[in-house]
Amino acid sequence: MTERLVETIPRVSKGLVTDNLTLSYIAGFLDADGCINLQLVRRKDYVLGYQIRASITFFQPSSHRSFLEWLKSIFQVGFVRDRKDGVSEYAIVDTPSVLDVLVTLRSYLKIKKPQCDLAITVLQEVVHSRRLTPEQFLKLAQKVDRFGELNASRKRSIPSDQVEQFLRSRQLLIP
Repeated sequence: MTERLVETIPRVSKGLVTDNLTLSYIAGFLDADGCINLQLVRRKDYVLGYQIRASITFFQPSSHRSFLEWLKSIFQVGFVRDRKDGVSEYAIVDTPSVLDVLVTLRSYLKIKKPQCDLAITVLQEVVHSRRLTPEQFLKLAQKVDRFGELNASRKRSIPSDQVEQFLRSRQLLIP
């Protein structure tokens, strides 16, 4: 049954789909069974010590993995994997790709529009800045903290105050 459903939805070989009905459908799916997230990740090879990692993830029971494969064929980015708990996920983690998908789906989102808007604001600055200053990065890290509230996360492993402490310890922030 799932295979027949997936075959009836239009495919796009290159670039993002522009059909309003399909975009509405995908946005509704993201609202219901997806996640938009920004998180701070420790990176010892980065001058500022941390990276802002962006992701969009769609979830389905593994029996419906073909639907996630269809989504991947639409966006032409990311990967599909099967978890041990019987759930499959389609994840997009490349920052420019996450930004492109969010900009494309923004006007169709209802529930996750606040996460989308915040992510777009942060990612546009990350993508369009040649090199962020420590002060700029800290301001973006503070915006990333808001995802804990918007996504009702119980656990944020790295908050912005940890980034600030690191930047001050390296004397990268001027008091």
